[in-house]
Amino acid sequence: MDKLMLTSTLVLLLLFTECGAQIDVCGQVKAQTRIVGGAVASPGDWPWQVSLHTFGRHFCGASLINNQWLLSAAHCFARPKPVKAFLGRQSQEGSNPNEEFRRITRIIIHANYNPHTLDNDVALLKLSSPVNFTDFIRPVCLAAQNSTFFTGTESWVTGWGDIDWEVPLPSPQNLMEVEVPVVGNRQCNRDYNPKNTITDNMICAGLRKGGKDACRGDSGGPMVSKQGSQWLLSGVVSFGRGCAEPEKPGVYARVSRYQDWISNRTSGTPLPGFVTFTSEGTDPDLQVSWTDPRPSSVTATPTSTAFCGHAPLNERLSGSGTSSARAGMWPWMASLHWNGSHVCGGTLVAEDSVLTSAECIMRSSTPSEWTVFLGRVRQNGSNSFETAMSVVSIVSSTLSGSNVAVLRLASRAPLSPFIQPICMESGQTFATGSTCWAAGWSEGRGGEEQALQEVQTPLVDCGNASSTNICTQNLTLDQEDSGGPLMCQLGNAWYQVAVLGTSSSNPRQAEGQMMVFPKLSLFKDFLMQALGDFLSPRDSDSNSGSAPSLLLSQLQVVRIGLHAILMLLCH
Repeated sequence: MDKLMLTSTLVLLLLFTECGAQIDVCGQVKAQTRIVGGAVASPGDWPWQVSLHTFGRHFCGASLINNQWLLSAAHCFARPKPVKAFLGRQSQEGSNPNEEFRRITRIIIHANYNPHTLDNDVALLKLSSPVNFTDFIRPVCLAAQNSTFFTGTESWVTGWGDIDWEVPLPSPQNLMEVEVPVVGNRQCNRDYNPKNTITDNMICAGLRKGGKDACRGDSGGPMVSKQGSQWLLSGVVSFGRGCAEPEKPGVYARVSRYQDWISNRTSGTPLPGFVTFTSEGTDPDLQVSWTDPRPSSVTATPTSTAFCGHAPLNERLSGSGTSSARAGMWPWMASLHWNGSHVCGGTLVAEDSVLTSAECIMRSSTPSEWTVFLGRVRQNGSNSFETAMSVVSIVSSTLSGSNVAVLRLASRAPLSPFIQPICMESGQTFATGSTCWAAGWSEGRGGEEQALQEVQTPLVDCGNASSTNICTQNLTLDQEDSGGPLMCQLGNAWYQVAVLGTSSSNPRQAEGQMMVFPKLSLFKDFLMQALGDFLSPRDSDSNSGSAPSLLLSQLQVVRIGLHAILMLLCH
């Protein structure tokens, strides 16, 4: 089959899939009886509402957007944890005859999520298996990117959260609903200024007099508005000041800002359905007088221009032995200090996150006791290009055997030729014999300055353990080297393929044959929960894709275009 025929066939399949049941199924409910004000919802009134549980308890809400994906809030997943999703649930106590549950197998947190300002507070959750649609389990339509929600737009919020500040939902904890009008962003900024920043990625709703609002436990749940016969998801419950306080509306992630992000990361049948919501008349919010007194850099939506694996000052492709590294040679290297002393290495893997070995942080999981130095070469002496970063959270993977940990920094690292993130291996192939490098600090090496040391090593055959491990020739590792990277080059980009750890490499070190490390991809699920989407190398640093990969990429673009066009044609 030639490329043209293959392309035509796949496009026809896309047409069939798109037109099969995309818009018709979303946002539809059986006959509803609405009660204005906070009240118990009737079974089937909000069939997209999902209850998320961890360790047997409800902790956040979510919305079903097709048969295998949910949309929720990123802040619900600040720490990795096992998550189950209950769909068609009415009550948190007693029986739920219309209910199904699924495990969550993947969590995608928006790459630009800011845990301090709660900007881009969205996350996608993949179900362990697709669900069948019923009167009690159906997807909601999503507000398309050109939607307008003027001040006063009628909206409904649902969930199992507290009914007032620190007042839990009473038994039997039935699903609750409340109607709240949209509050324009100018007015909302005026209400919250200068405590919080309301960005274009947010939408607000609430009464000026207060009394109706989402509350703790509702996070991640839906805010919806009705257009014709369809319900559209306009917001994801994000944050607020207290619960239902006067002139402090609830703040939600604005769904219409994430159409491309959602479309590019989801699959299933039907595809998530985007519908344009149009408000009539003129938005009263335009008449609100408000000037932001803060610098524009504070209110600008954070954007990430970071690429991974780019070391502009490293021209090393080969070499031998052990030597001291120059400034900028390995710009992702991090020196982890506990109570003022270097104890382990690490790597910058996102603009605000450092990866290390879990054995490094066993001495303490208190973030305030740790400092991360980026751009450092010498442990003793001057470092002209270094930056000290404080740590706000620490999470570790929980696999049997060796594990890794992620330290979240208090702010984004100041990227420069001397500070850059490394790419993380997530299924790439590095052949036996490939030249790779390890780097780290140790009191026994690097002279009086205790300079960063580097060593070249080829990859060797792991034998039967090659699917989960990566192996090298023998390396001399000290405790202070733990947490550092084993890194290999692919094209012009550098990838971390394993985390150095003395405990993981010891079992075969005594044999004098090789060092064995768990592949970094073994921790992919944990890392995606902790970091969200992985950074990608620059196009110029990547290998050229093969013809099939290029064709699939082109078809992905075609699919996205068809997705937008066919929403009109398939009505």
